[in-house]
Amino acid sequence: MAKTLFNNFDFMGLRKPAMILSAVLLLVSVVSLLTLKLNVGIDFTGGSIIEVGYPQAVELEPIRDALENRGFADAIVQHFGSASEVLIRLVPDPEKGKAELSSEVIGLLEAASETEIDVRRVDFVGPQVGEELTEDGGLAVLYALIAILIYVAFRFEYRFSLGAVAALVHDVVITLGVFSVLQLDFDLSVLAAILAVIGYSLNDTIVVFDRIRENFRKIRKKTSIEVVNTSVNQTISRTLMTSFTTLLVLLSLFFLGGEVIHAFALALIIGVLVGTYSSIYVANTSALALGISRSDLLVPEKEGEDAARP
Repeated sequence: MAKTLFNNFDFMGLRKPAMILSAVLLLVSVVSLLTLKLNVGIDFTGGSIIEVGYPQAVELEPIRDALENRGFADAIVQHFGSASEVLIRLVPDPEKGKAELSSEVIGLLEAASETEIDVRRVDFVGPQVGEELTEDGGLAVLYALIAILIYVAFRFEYRFSLGAVAALVHDVVITLGVFSVLQLDFDLSVLAAILAVIGYSLNDTIVVFDRIRENFRKIRKKTSIEVVNTSVNQTISRTLMTSFTTLLVLLSLFFLGGEVIHAFALALIIGVLVGTYSSIYVANTSALALGISRSDLLVPEKEGEDAARP
């Protein structure tokens, strides 16, 4: 059905409206990142994570009130897996050690619930470690983009390489922008999702670029825009099917996987949607804007080859 529907759809005819949409989304994302910033978790800021289990389902509001009354106003309390499991995130306290802080909180929770609770996990991330994770995470994204720039330049042509990186930067900034605008928790799992989005989006872009290169060498009487449009039409069925099946898995994780991977799944869902769009419009439009043409992708003939032909 997809093949019939998109047999000769003018994707590139919509490239200008698509670029306006991308520019608006990027502007909103950048402004939000500069003003609201990301709501980073304790993986980056440092702090403590305490995971506890109750004998039965428990409401979160009484736990929040009890913690706030004891001076833990910045504590983040959420269900973890089920209604009887609770995850508590605490900002670092320079006056209290890890053991003292966790013992105080656990004692407070037991007193508030008037029952014994099961302490599943207590983790602590120091501010220095959080700062290093922030720097290393940013460098990981930067190195990934540089490696992709070099890889695509060698495999295809430098205009394709710049187009691919433009699409990836587009995907990363918009995904981060959504997390900033909605003030969703940004932790190491979300950073891992961002890196996965880069790989997913690049895979889609490479498939389209491969077909464009092939068609530039076979089709002689069409303009660059027409060749790109033909190539997108030929690969759109594969792109949509891949995105659809991937989204089915991610939606299952988002709704059924529990709170622990909620942000991870959401980042991937946003990334897959934006990545599918950018592999069609941003990457190809950028390559066209840079002047990609058939002559750039022809295989150079060896000397004497013409003379050897009859």
